[in-house]
Amino acid sequence: MKFVDEATIDVAAGDGGNGCASFRHEKYKEFGGPDGGDGGRGGHVYALADASLNTLVDFRYTRRFEAQRGEHGKGSDMFGVKGDDIVLKMPVGTIISDAETGEVLFELLQPGEQITIAKGGDGGFGNMHYKSSTNRAPRQKTPGWPGERRTLKLELKVLADVGLLGMPNAGKSTLIAAISNARPKIADYPFTTLHPNLGVVRVGPEKSFVVADVPGLIEGASEGAGLGHQFLRHLQRTRLLLHLVDVAPFDDTVDPVQQAKAIAAELKKFDPELYAKPRWLVLNKLDMVPAEERESRVKDIVKRLKHKGPVFEISALTREGCELLVQKIYAHIAKVHEDAQAPAVVDPRFAGSDQQPD
Repeated sequence: MKFVDEATIDVAAGDGGNGCASFRHEKYKEFGGPDGGDGGRGGHVYALADASLNTLVDFRYTRRFEAQRGEHGKGSDMFGVKGDDIVLKMPVGTIISDAETGEVLFELLQPGEQITIAKGGDGGFGNMHYKSSTNRAPRQKTPGWPGERRTLKLELKVLADVGLLGMPNAGKSTLIAAISNARPKIADYPFTTLHPNLGVVRVGPEKSFVVADVPGLIEGASEGAGLGHQFLRHLQRTRLLLHLVDVAPFDDTVDPVQQAKAIAAELKKFDPELYAKPRWLVLNKLDMVPAEERESRVKDIVKRLKHKGPVFEISALTREGCELLVQKIYAHIAKVHEDAQAPAVVDPRFAGSDQQPD
C-alpha cells in the first residue's frame, strides 16, 4: 500500500430540509388548521480514528465528501427525514486543520475516537410551528439552514513509542526487522527506506511497544535535503529516540561522529522539543569491527560525541545486544506511562480543599 501522510479534502454537510406550509383538508372540516411539518436535519460528516489504517491514501484520490441533505417537510403533520451521516475513517494520529487559516481543529489520538468535522444544517420550520391562539392560519415557513462546508488539510503523525534516527544505511531497517514484526525493504544502498515503517516489539505477555523507522537523515534535512525531512514529524510523538551510528562505514573517509553531530543539529533546527527528547546512542554493526578494536572504537566515539545518556553496542544483523536493548527500552517506556498516569501529589495541608499553594 502506498504511504501518504498528507491530503487536502473538501467536506460538505447536508443542508436542512425546507419547512412546509399546508392546511388540513378533511370532509366536514372547513378550517382544519395548519399541518405543515418541519424539514429534516442535514447529515453530519464525522471523522473516525481507525487503528487498522496507517496511511491517508484513501483521501488522495477522492477529495470531496458530501452528506445527504434533509428531506423537506410535508403536510399532514409529517416532518422531513434527516439526511444520512457519513463517517470518514482516518488513521490514528491524524491532525485535521483548516486549509485556509492553518488552524488545528481536531486530533485523532485514540482508536475509535469519533468527532464531527462538519455539522448538518437544521431543518426549516413548517407553518404548524407558528400556530397560536392569535394566528389560527399561519402561512409562514422557513427554509432549511445550510450545512457546514470546509476545506480541510489532513496530516498524519504516526503514534509510536520509539523513533529510530540515523544516516542512510545506518542499519535502522535491519534493527526494526530484528526486534519487531515489521518487514521493511533492506538493501546495501542509501535511501532504501522511502516511507516510515511501524513495528510492534513483543517483550512478553501483554508487554509491547511500537517502533517507528523513518528514512535516513542527511545534513540539511531540516531545509529539505534528502528524504528524511518529510517524515521528521513522525518522531514528534515518540517518547524515546534511538540514534543509530554505523561504527564501520564502508567509506574510510566518512567520520561517523561528524555524521551523528550533523543529525543532532538537524533535529534542533527542525524542532527544539524533538531535540530535547531522551535520545540513546546505539552503536551498530559491531560484527564488522575486529573484537580487539571494539572497546577502543566505542570509547573514542562516545568521547568525541560527549554523549551523557545510555550507550548500547549492538549488531542488528546478528542480533547481538538487541535483547538487552529491547528490555531497557520497555522498562523506560513503562516508567514513562506509569509517571503519566500517577495521581498528582497533594499537599496534606490542603487535602479536601480546592485551594493549592502557589
